Amino acid sequence: MRLLVTGGAGFIGSNLILFLLSRRKDVTLLNLDKLTYASDLSYLKPAEKNPSYIFVQADLVDRKAVHEIVREFRPDGVMHLAAESHVDNSIKGPEPFVMSNVVGTFNILEECRQFWLTDPNGYVDKRFLHVSTDEVYGSLGEEGTFTEKTPYAPNSPYSATKAGSDFLVRSYYKTFKMNVVTTNCSNNFGPHQHDEKLIPTVIRKALAHEPIPVYGKGLNVRDWLYVTDHCNAILSVFECGRDGETYIVGGHNEWKNIDLVHLMCDLLNEETGDGPEGDYKNLITFVTDRAGHDLRYAIDPSKIQREIGWRPEMQFDEQLRETVAWYVRRYRK
Repeated sequence: MRLLVTGGAGFIGSNLILFLLSRRKDVTLLNLDKLTYASDLSYLKPAEKNPSYIFVQADLVDRKAVHEIVREFRPDGVMHLAAESHVDNSIKGPEPFVMSNVVGTFNILEECRQFWLTDPNGYVDKRFLHVSTDEVYGSLGEEGTFTEKTPYAPNSPYSATKAGSDFLVRSYYKTFKMNVVTTNCSNNFGPHQHDEKLIPTVIRKALAHEPIPVYGKGLNVRDWLYVTDHCNAILSVFECGRDGETYIVGGHNEWKNIDLVHLMCDLLNEETGDGPEGDYKNLITFVTDRAGHDLRYAIDPSKIQREIGWRPEMQFDEQLRETVAWYVRRYRK
């Protein structure tokens, strides 16, 4: 199989590439990445030694470049992860999100569609998997969970552009009968996440003895999923998901932001023992809430469990502890 992964130098993408190369020995894998500020090829050093791995730097917004790459590589399948993904940045400047998440998705979809139509079998043995977010569903109250039937109600430019990309992918199944599947995941965590995200931010600020910023009163709730579990879900859906279907992926692992920050401070206290006055919690600082901040996300992953047999394998406490230790080593080099 010739598999094209977009956004493979990002957090989830780089973990996915290493996961795929360890699980699928029959794959020639092309990593197509723009290399934005959030990309980091250093984490993929082990892949560079693998003759089945290829890297190409390109921007999905550049239709000509996408056309040439698809025609030259001739993919049998695509895992599309490339996206601008930070909510705060989408509030400060929405345009890059529209271009990358909507236009970029259209370009890779359309170029694959046109190329696969040149195959005598058409789409029969080809597949386009689109990786999206639970943020497209908006905000939950204190009860309930997102399912695949939850109406879309995005509240930020980021989530709105991801919703737009989801609808584009869906339309290519309905209109062109293209073999597509979509996954919508909850918040990921693990090694190699960009510094701007919550968990790395807390650790980085704490180790520098700087204020740890917490939006509002820290009562917003997120459902946390270890990145390797997410990679396993992506591969499982790619291999076994039904054409045209959506599968939402979560870990049954809800945490209020403030409770998660407290837990990380406790882990840092154990890991380093040098918090101010003996406790990193003394650095917690409540800041003005984010505009349009969704109160709560929670996933009901019954469909992917029932149809595909996927379940998260990692233990949250253990993986968070290992994640904190990984960032301590990184920030204290």
